[in-house]
Amino acid sequence: MTVRLNPYIGFRDRARDALAFYHGVFGGSATVSTFGEAGMAEDPADADKVMHGQLDGENGLLLMVSDAPTGMAGPDVSNISLSLSGDDEETLTRHWNGLAEGATVIEPLTKAPWGDTFGMLTDRFGVTWMVNISGAVS
Repeated sequence: MTVRLNPYIGFRDRARDALAFYHGVFGGSATVSTFGEAGMAEDPADADKVMHGQLDGENGLLLMVSDAPTGMAGPDVSNISLSLSGDDEETLTRHWNGLAEGATVIEPLTKAPWGDTFGMLTDRFGVTWMVNISGAVS
């Protein structure tokens, strides 16, 4: 048996753009189902909104996204951070560089007091990411 905890990021109406961006950063394959395709668009303006988007990225990364339909409260600001960590310096640095495009860097990717390489940013979609590379030399 398997149990996983997967990040599922909610947007007002930018899920498709965010998923395309994350697909470019993390590779793998992305799928999108819209409210219209599922017959769940009560408001015609919601037909093309993402009901469920999923990215099966490289190295087992899984990320899901959706848009809020009309009438449903949508997120204005996220109050969580997503963390990428491990010891694959090349891959994690590549992910950092991709996420940093159009982002607000909170803490540059650099040697941290605890000995790892760490950085923190808020990407162009308002999602905060932390990257920690164990034992990396910066």
